[in-house]
Amino acid sequence: MPMGQPKIALWYGIGLGAIVSLPTGVLYSNQTGGTSCLHPELEGAYVPLDADAGEELYAYFAGPKHQGTGATSGLDDEDAAFIEMVLAKHGLSGFISLDRSRLRASHEAWVWATVTGDRGDHETALFRGLGPYPREAVLTWDNTD
Repeated sequence: MPMGQPKIALWYGIGLGAIVSLPTGVLYSNQTGGTSCLHPELEGAYVPLDADAGEELYAYFAGPKHQGTGATSGLDDEDAAFIEMVLAKHGLSGFISLDRSRLRASHEAWVWATVTGDRGDHETALFRGLGPYPREAVLTWDNTD
């Protein structure tokens, strides 16, 4: 029996990470969309970013506005502003930004973004060798289901 394309499930991942779109031959998937329990996937390379940022995003989508429903009809400007605030707070906004043209295609724990490069002042480059930039990516974290 032929093997299919390798797929790595991120359901037990910790914190915020980015799946950087690259022709690696490896698919990454996460359970997303709150109680809708969606399983989107993207071929690329997974880069862990920040555990605390993931907790803040989890709390936001579990909170009063979305109540764990997953925002499966897309994100709005308020959601995007919150995510951007979290990225900035954790020092991530200098090299990764939301793709606001794809907010309607984004939902809880699966947010389209753009990697604009790596932090030049960081001892350990998070995205070393993944250029050329900009590069499409998805931000993902623990789902609120």
